[in-house]
Amino acid sequence: MPKDLVIVESPAKARTIGRFLGRRYDVKASMGHVRDLPKKSLGVEIDSDSFIPTYRVSSDKKKVVSELKKAAASAGTVYLATDPDREGEAISWHLMEAAGIDLNKAKRVVFHEITEPAIEEAFANPRKLDTDLVNAQQARRILDRLVGYMLSPVLWSKVKKGTSAGRVQSVAVRMVVDREKAIEAFVPKEFWTIDARLLKRGGTSFKASLVSVNGDKKRPEIPDGKSATDIVSDLEGGSFRVSGFDTKETRRRPAAPFITSSLQQEASRRLRFSASRTMTVAQQLYEGIEIGGSEQVGLITYMRTDSTSVSSSALSETADYVKQKFGNAYCPEKPRQYSRKVQGAQEAHEAVRPTSILRTPESLRASLERDQYRLYDLIWKRMVASQMVDALYDRTVIESEIKGVSSDIPYIFRATGSVPKFDGFRILYTEGRDDVSGEEDEEKGLPQLKVGEPLLCDGVESEQNFTEPPPRFTEATLIKNLENEGIGRPSTYASIIGTIQDRDYVRRDRGRFIPTKLGLVVTEFLTEYFRDIMDISFTADMEKRLDEIAEGLIKWNPMLLEFFEPFDTSIGAAKEKAKRVERSRLDEESDQVCEQCERPMVIRGGRNGRFIACTGFPDCKNTKSLTIGVGCPECKIGELAERKSKRGIFFGCTNYPNCKFAVNSKPMTKPCPNCSGLLIPGRGSNARCASKECGFRGQVEDGDSSEGARSDEYREVAS
Repeated sequence: MPKDLVIVESPAKARTIGRFLGRRYDVKASMGHVRDLPKKSLGVEIDSDSFIPTYRVSSDKKKVVSELKKAAASAGTVYLATDPDREGEAISWHLMEAAGIDLNKAKRVVFHEITEPAIEEAFANPRKLDTDLVNAQQARRILDRLVGYMLSPVLWSKVKKGTSAGRVQSVAVRMVVDREKAIEAFVPKEFWTIDARLLKRGGTSFKASLVSVNGDKKRPEIPDGKSATDIVSDLEGGSFRVSGFDTKETRRRPAAPFITSSLQQEASRRLRFSASRTMTVAQQLYEGIEIGGSEQVGLITYMRTDSTSVSSSALSETADYVKQKFGNAYCPEKPRQYSRKVQGAQEAHEAVRPTSILRTPESLRASLERDQYRLYDLIWKRMVASQMVDALYDRTVIESEIKGVSSDIPYIFRATGSVPKFDGFRILYTEGRDDVSGEEDEEKGLPQLKVGEPLLCDGVESEQNFTEPPPRFTEATLIKNLENEGIGRPSTYASIIGTIQDRDYVRRDRGRFIPTKLGLVVTEFLTEYFRDIMDISFTADMEKRLDEIAEGLIKWNPMLLEFFEPFDTSIGAAKEKAKRVERSRLDEESDQVCEQCERPMVIRGGRNGRFIACTGFPDCKNTKSLTIGVGCPECKIGELAERKSKRGIFFGCTNYPNCKFAVNSKPMTKPCPNCSGLLIPGRGSNARCASKECGFRGQVEDGDSSEGARSDEYREVAS
């Protein structure tokens, strides 16, 4: 009796599944996609009412396809066990087409976790290939090809060779550019605040802020120092009394289990992982880790999802664990259910969760690499906390009234504070924040007071403040913004973030994105000549249309035609009307002068990163490395300069190849106070020494740093 063939994407996934299925099955890996549109041509035939893609087996997959074709021909049943989403469905379809798999003996199996029960259930309930999902993926691929293949050459001729555009990436860059313009256009507005230090006789003081003048419910606007001084003078010698005192119990709910975007955001905030790094590690945890030297099992559910739902068995297991570990008081009466709030959420998956809560992070520490452990720990705690009771607080509000000595105007000062009453889910986990200044009421106690009770005043102070511009995007907040706008999908965020940096459209400064000159110019050009492509609502609507194709509500060819006709017209108009961008608009100024011809030098971007070049090119071809003002700690001869590789931006010694020292994060200009070595910046003024032997961590003020620390600080430059 012939064996049944099971096809998955990766060898790791194949090994894990193979252990569960046994000898009756032959499990093979396709190594990802086996077919795609050709690289050197559009690969899409366009006629009056249809788009016909021409797929080709990539050269590096011909051997794999040949082996799969041979295995499928001799197999009993062929099970297509690719990932449970549109991409996985499309891979299965491409496998059938490329390997010539007989439709009558092909079956599709779908599972969201690689555990023995999930595999058994999937193989007991196979289905046919979902052509609607396949068509949705085809439509997305063709859309992206049309935009990229037809628009990029326009950018090459009008802006700069090597530039590119993308249906989603260009909108992401626009978000960064628009935020930067808002920052530049922002005009700080002066305002003043007034606080009083109050206390009951014999008690400790507390701070109260002025919130009302003369009965006005709005917080007073104090525009300048004179107005503030006048109010403070009016209060001198006056008497405070308690006009309001209220204590209420408040609750804080735990965050929902992770979806792809929230996992990327939290891993960025907590672990300083890039989106791509998060997905790589999550993929490893999903496909299977060898536990205890023998058992290989998937540790988390499928990591590309926008659903917060959790299976009943997982909810039950989590509840039992919470009761056993923390007690009944920490477990809600019934499991928590979370609703999806993601615009255009479509994949009917579970949330990203551990396949078994009983596999605690600590029990797996010896089997996991450092990054695997840290991410698993985050996923595990988030899931357990999501099924715990609310944290309880006693929130106290004190209002104190004082009448102006000279004006007799009533002034109201307010103090708020929260005191933890029951820790609930916070005993295990609290969600990180993008803006630490956005914390809720400070967790502080306030004295017990009675209405009418007099208060002593330990001083009234005024403080000058200025409104602040909107913050630049971090990786976490950019993903959040894309998600909120309905741009892209869980599987695309990591590649989007990577692409806009690789193309040198945006750069990081202390972990926040700043558009480059090239990013500004490209965005300006595309916005002028391709308004639809750059329109956020238009792009979000395209995502909705793709969802409707996946649901079988609309056909994919008419949708593509509706997009293509005006897009093709715009291509023609841009070729005809747009003028070539002057090179000087793409250059960044430097403070250096060419020592060969004495002309100014500028900063330019290249394949290997940014560099300093003479403006006299091509007459003068003098170039220099873009150093950062930090000497190489290894050879003591060269300086650290910005470089770019396939892995991203790094900073290597200018004495390469004699010295191969490199660091992934931009070091601070100030040396370590302990060993004088390199300092790696963290959040705010926090920093740590790059040398593990030193181990310094603390606050260091520095005027030049770029992004948060990584776990892999040092590496050799590839020769």
